[in-house]
Amino acid sequence: MRDLDLKSLRLFVAVCDHGNIKAAAAQEHIEPSAISKRLAQLEDAVGQPLLLRGRQGARPTPAGQALLEHARGLQFTLARIDADMAAFRGSIRGQVRLVASVSAIAEALLDDIAAFMREPQHQDIKVDIEERISREIVGLVRDGVVPLGICWDRIDFGGLATLPYRGDELVLAVPGGHALAGREALRLAEALDHPHVGLPPTTAVHSMLHREAAALGRSFNYRVVVSSFDAALRVVGAGLGVSVVPREVSTPHTLDGRVRLVSLSEPWAQRRFAICFRRREDLSPAAGRLVEHLCWQAGGA
Repeated sequence: MRDLDLKSLRLFVAVCDHGNIKAAAAQEHIEPSAISKRLAQLEDAVGQPLLLRGRQGARPTPAGQALLEHARGLQFTLARIDADMAAFRGSIRGQVRLVASVSAIAEALLDDIAAFMREPQHQDIKVDIEERISREIVGLVRDGVVPLGICWDRIDFGGLATLPYRGDELVLAVPGGHALAGREALRLAEALDHPHVGLPPTTAVHSMLHREAAALGRSFNYRVVVSSFDAALRVVGAGLGVSVVPREVSTPHTLDGRVRLVSLSEPWAQRRFAICFRRREDLSPAAGRLVEHLCWQAGGA
């Protein structure tokens, strides 16, 4: 058993997948007779028939089914070994799925990932980014659906490993001619006296703001609810209300004078994002390299 040939195991898996030796041979660019010879040698090595051959093709025997499961596990392990060794050669391949909150995506995350992918050693890494709310992000990472998540660090991560990412500041965006436009800073209680432009109740910012307002015995008066910070700032610029938004996202909207930003004198206005994952050792080389890059970018921000 110690002399089982890895190529023969790969061919055995291919035959089981296709249910046909000829189709497996075409996939593996080898003659069908060569596959048959290797399968016979494999059966001799294990001392059991592994395939039932018939007019309808080939299918594994009970012993073959057991070997098939082990062979698939070996293939997965070999793929991980190849990926890990490629990382030490300086150039790695892979695809990384990442879920992030709207706040993280709206700020520096896309620029940081673009910088990562422009590096020559990362040319063969693909990154899929999906926008989700913070609660969903934690669930997807915890369940192993995606390896990485980025969201506000004040959420319950439920035992996930985390690393600090970038920070941001929440400010009050007001129309240029608004009564609060001349203020440098204010408390949330003062902002609650005015109509607001809000985000959907599923967002982390919405939930946090409502908790803070409830602690003051107050509530928000929403004139408009929109789906993104960009839309909220456009509505503010049209003079229809004020809105609590991240400073970095908001600054470009202040250039024409239609929107002014007022600091919020609240401890929760200063916040940080976190990168979350199950265990560092479970990350693929590509995902691990991306985490290192994002942490480096955050450290230099």
